[in-house]
Amino acid sequence: MNRACFTLLLAGLVSAPVWAQVRLQLLGTYSTGIYNAGGTEISAYDPQTKRVFSTNAKNSVLDVLDLRDPAAPTLMFSISLSRYGSTPNSVAARDGIVAVSLDAAVKTDPGAVVFFDANGQFLKSVTVGAVPDMVVFTPDGKRLLVANEAEPNDACDVNPEGSVSIIDLSGGIQAVTQDRVKTADFKAFTRANIDPRIRIYGPNATVAQDLEPEYIAVSPDSKTAWVTLQENNALGILDIETATFTKLVALGFKDHMLPGNAIDASDRDGAINIANWPVLGMYQPDSIASFQAGGKIYLATANEGDSREWRGCNEETRVGSVKLDPAAFPEETFLKFQANLGRLRTTKASGDSNGDGLNERIYTYGARSFSIWDDQGRLVFDSGDDFERITAAAHPDSFNSTHTSNISFDTRSDDKGPEPEALTVGEVDNRWYAFIGMERIGGIFVYDITNPAAVRLVQYVNHRNFYLSTKSGEARDLGPEGFVFVRAADSPNGRPLLVVSNEISGTVSVYQVVAAR
Repeated sequence: MNRACFTLLLAGLVSAPVWAQVRLQLLGTYSTGIYNAGGTEISAYDPQTKRVFSTNAKNSVLDVLDLRDPAAPTLMFSISLSRYGSTPNSVAARDGIVAVSLDAAVKTDPGAVVFFDANGQFLKSVTVGAVPDMVVFTPDGKRLLVANEAEPNDACDVNPEGSVSIIDLSGGIQAVTQDRVKTADFKAFTRANIDPRIRIYGPNATVAQDLEPEYIAVSPDSKTAWVTLQENNALGILDIETATFTKLVALGFKDHMLPGNAIDASDRDGAINIANWPVLGMYQPDSIASFQAGGKIYLATANEGDSREWRGCNEETRVGSVKLDPAAFPEETFLKFQANLGRLRTTKASGDSNGDGLNERIYTYGARSFSIWDDQGRLVFDSGDDFERITAAAHPDSFNSTHTSNISFDTRSDDKGPEPEALTVGEVDNRWYAFIGMERIGGIFVYDITNPAAVRLVQYVNHRNFYLSTKSGEARDLGPEGFVFVRAADSPNGRPLLVVSNEISGTVSVYQVVAAR
């Protein structure tokens, strides 16, 4: 973000910098009335019926919302899911077909994808990998891809293999059988032939067990998919036709000592202190989306960060508890002050490259940014420290707060800051935009990404009331988790929409993308 933009933000013009072509306008909100219990998480939109399908883990149902009037989304009915599996994780919709992924009763067992029509009638069910997360139809509608995250159990003594299931829909939904499900796994990769920067660190885990697919983006020609491997700080490139991962890409690290890459690293300094520190951020993206610019495919990622924090394999620690190599960190005592880096969450799995018990590097989770990569996983753009600087200007009394309390100033600074998680992209009036959600402080950033080499901030908007109890239902949207962009051609009102699922508040909000004035 350039200095002129930041000056405008400080002047109170946070919601619409001067070059903005579009802005988000809130139309309406549906509330489940369920607080901090998974009342909403991921949604999908069906253009045929103008309905939104929203996962409700608390009630183990799929809530079906009428979106014919985007200003008044209302619950039509709910589809019971309890007979098909345990927790619903994700949903996708296309051509009147709705696909839902569900965990097994025992999380590490194979999960399921269940297909319904838009009226909730059961159509098909197939078995997929363990902990099936994101589901997505290919643009041609011939396949459904499922990211099987395959997390270990809490003791970390059962660790299934991560994979992507590819369900063949080319013969229509009635032709779907288990034989039409292919599995793209990671068995071909070993520690000897992958980039050592890819984090393989689970106890006694093979590469195939350690890699955990999180989110999927698909090329416009439906031939290639890019899969985020969040905990591993990597990207998998998938040939869909052959169900083969052709490449694993290490995403590398963000140097927080560089100008424009500053972070607030402490929750015990009592202030907003966005500064440069000798820390490397692991990008560890969650959401990913693809788009085309100049005839090339690019990938946008929300660099949330994530750790393995299980009873049997907890990698988390704090910088204050790590022994630092004095040659690399002669100022160790200063860095370990709680107001500096002492409270910053780091990992026990990385940093000591020579095994002498001293860390030559300090790593932290996530990059507190969104990035654009080319189709081979090479970094093209990163938003740097935009998110923390802009949210600090917009909500100085609630900077880096958490999503479950409105009395939580600075409490997330030692962790992942505003924690970008949800992301989608959309084309409006021949320009591409990225929409990125901040899971903790809340709100949505909008960037013009039409030229990936010259990305511009468009807007930051936050539909959260910081002055009322988060449990009251009057604090509005908390914890944006899933985004759906609706093209103008598919929209009930003829204008592009952004559907936002908020996990903590249990709300689904609908924004209209309008021309800025």
